[in-house]
Amino acid sequence: MEAKEAYLKVEEEIKRHIAGKKDVVELLFISLVANGHVLLEGVPGVAKTTMTKALADTIQADFKRIQCMPDLVPSDIIGNVVIDENGDPKLNPGPIFTNILLMDELNRSPPRTMSAFLEALEERQVTLGGKDIPLMKPFMAIATQNPLRVEGTEPIPKVLADRFLIRVEVTYPSMEEEEEMLRIKNENEKTETKKILTTNDILDMQRQAQTVAFPKPVSEYVTRIVSESRKEMHVVMGASPRADIAFLQCGKAKALIEGRSEVSKEDITFLAKPILSHRIVVRSTGGIGVNGIIDGILATINA
Repeated sequence: MEAKEAYLKVEEEIKRHIAGKKDVVELLFISLVANGHVLLEGVPGVAKTTMTKALADTIQADFKRIQCMPDLVPSDIIGNVVIDENGDPKLNPGPIFTNILLMDELNRSPPRTMSAFLEALEERQVTLGGKDIPLMKPFMAIATQNPLRVEGTEPIPKVLADRFLIRVEVTYPSMEEEEEMLRIKNENEKTETKKILTTNDILDMQRQAQTVAFPKPVSEYVTRIVSESRKEMHVVMGASPRADIAFLQCGKAKALIEGRSEVSKEDITFLAKPILSHRIVVRSTGGIGVNGIIDGILATINA
């Protein structure tokens, strides 16, 4: 099955369980094919967990969820070493050993736990019992974050946020989408998700994505966008070089699932906010949000 056909089937199956959220589903799949991680930001109850679970089910992936709390410790994520009945050490792996891991409300976790999570995101391994243990392939972490500073939540540190390939804002549904959601819940409450792909199919797509062309004009467009993010007068901290790499990886993945052999400038424009919004720090006195900054950069470059 070609990548474009495969994605369309996955999208169609997820639509049977989720109302709307087409762009969010597309960005999740792009990140999976690009072998990256996703930061989902939105208030509780907007189907972040449901979407993640539906995606995992369509590709027959192992899925685990961790509810982050202030008392969460690293061993709750990576596991620990126990002594068996013979007195020998035995590794007891944690929920991070999975294909798709949902870290619900990551910004409730204490700093020490976030540091343990950082190794898994960056190195695709954890240190347990003095050994470096690789994670499963594919592995994608999806962390949710409540944008409101309530009930003990704070924005995750930028050093951790930068490890997420993209940030996706999940907003409230429209009235039509909310009506569709009620219909889906009423008719399909017990309907199982169809298995469309396997994890081996995803690994194959990841390899195919690497062969997609990234033309020089597109490369120049990317570097100019990232460079401009550091010069904008209302920006305290611009995007890091990881943003350039994220554009490269996500651009190739997007082109692949749309059946194209090279990345276009339109792909980069579509990906600009998901890739840059969590990597840019805006002055609180500027009166311009991060999305406004990105819109301004794109408008200036495309003028």
